[in-house]
Amino acid sequence: MKKLLLSTVLLLCLSLTFTSCRDEKKADSVEDAVENVGDAMEDAADNAEGAVEDATEATGEAVDNAVDAAGDAVDAAGEAVDDAVDAADNAIDDAADKAADAVKGAQ
Repeated sequence: MKKLLLSTVLLLCLSLTFTSCRDEKKADSVEDAVENVGDAMEDAADNAEGAVEDATEATGEAVDNAVDAAGDAVDAAGEAVDDAVDAADNAIDDAADKAADAVKGAQ
């Protein structure tokens, strides 16, 4: 009877030990899972922040390039107008000279 009682107590102690170990492992697994999810969320937020910064920088560069191109186009148009005015002045001067020569030649 004594052996039976001691064996039963020993089996109960062993089963409690294994049961409590399994509970700790589950708790550790849950903590690890929660920590991993938190880390993944932080990484995703960092990646999203980096993508937004890159997109903002690219947009700024595109706007700067467009402004520069528009300025170049305005400069080119101004030069074309100046060239056309100079050409018109030269044509008028040539026509006036020819008309004066024709008047002198007719006298």
